[in-house]
Amino acid sequence: MNRSRTWSSVALLCLVAALPTAPLMAQAPAALNVTGKWIFSVTSDAGTGTPTVTLTQKGDSLTGHYSSQALGERELKGSVKNDKITFALATEIQGTALTVTYAGTIEDTNTMKGTVDFGGYGGGTFTAKRQ
Repeated sequence: MNRSRTWSSVALLCLVAALPTAPLMAQAPAALNVTGKWIFSVTSDAGTGTPTVTLTQKGDSLTGHYSSQALGERELKGSVKNDKITFALATEIQGTALTVTYAGTIEDTNTMKGTVDFGGYGGGTFTAKRQ
């Protein structure tokens, strides 16, 4: 009986040792890369808009081009850290220079959402989808 229990223990130990361990280990999430063309949907007190934003990500650094009817053509700079994105562009509205800042969460490889601040003159929310 003791010998039978020993063989059972050895068999169980061999079975456990043969199991793949990779799924049991914590795996780092794949790095998100937002490079590409995005269509934004912005809602603010001043109304709605659908700017097109082309982003280039290198590491955590973000550059790109912003195009909308309201703000025209602008260059932007920002950063991506884990699933958080932020970028800003300089513009002028009715003769007043200001910085428009977007800050949000990258939900997956093709969607993001967050808030937009119009240089302290109001704000809103946005969603974006990769085109």
